Amino acid sequence: MITIQKSQDNLAEIDLSLIKAAVENTLFYLDQLDVDITIQLTDDREIAELNQTYRGEAKATDVLSFNQDFNDPETGNLYLGDIIISIETAAEQAPDYDLSLDEEIAFLAIHGTLHLSGYDHFEPDEKEEMWKIQDKIFLMTMEQFQEKF
Repeated sequence: MITIQKSQDNLAEIDLSLIKAAVENTLFYLDQLDVDITIQLTDDREIAELNQTYRGEAKATDVLSFNQDFNDPETGNLYLGDIIISIETAAEQAPDYDLSLDEEIAFLAIHGTLHLSGYDHFEPDEKEEMWKIQDKIFLMTMEQFQEKF
């Protein structure tokens, strides 16, 4: 199950169905069908606090992923973890990639899901593999939603 939450009511209207599809497509691609993930849409202030607390970096970032890896007793599914996305940072960087805000958030959701599944991009070969996979999943997701965008 994919749960999407907004930390504040005043955040922009976001297409939650696109975010959900992006995460579902990522999990399908990775053959991880019976997992649960929570996505929290927030602002720069909140993500900066989390970034400081958990990574020691006193600044906002676009996405953070927190692995949980435990079996949920209610569903029996693996609770993979939490993805936190800053709407403000996503809005700032979306034009740099010629994306809408919804598209950028979907891309960040894919990126976060890959991190929860063990992918990283510290080493050049890891980055190349992760970028190739996230681009493929993003294009697949956007093809499903092309009539909306």
